[in-house]
Amino acid sequence: MPEPRVASFPAIRGALKFYQIASIITGVMLLLLVTEMVLKYTPIHLELFLGGSGGPLWFADVVETASGLESTGDGFNVSQGILIAHGWFYVVYLFACFRMWSMMRWPFVRFILLALGGVIPLLSFFMEVRVAHDVKTYLAQREAADPAATPAPTTTEGVR
Repeated sequence: MPEPRVASFPAIRGALKFYQIASIITGVMLLLLVTEMVLKYTPIHLELFLGGSGGPLWFADVVETASGLESTGDGFNVSQGILIAHGWFYVVYLFACFRMWSMMRWPFVRFILLALGGVIPLLSFFMEVRVAHDVKTYLAQREAADPAATPAPTTTEGVR
């Protein structure tokens, strides 16, 4: 598999930063989503609401009806908001994974592992650490082996 071009190293660093941020946000949203699902689909049967008749932030019972589980709360359903937000952040996370994968020219299996970070709780945190280490090590090794790969220092001396 071909290696990344030296000219793309600044873009790779930017993609890595974007991936790290997306990974952490997606991981946190996934943990919130898992918590919400445990509250709703276990015998606890609760959903979190913002505003409405229960106060500023409160839990409402979820009852089983003929058409499935239905919430008894009114106001903004925070549980549903978490679900929607995680879905959209996962799309952003997949874009960040694709960008990182394509710039580093990794095998397709690595992309699948990166993508799983958004659906397996805690995996995105572990993958973020591993990817950051791998990319930074790779770039440092390539720059040490090829002096032309090191970006030229920029000076602002004498510029007004």
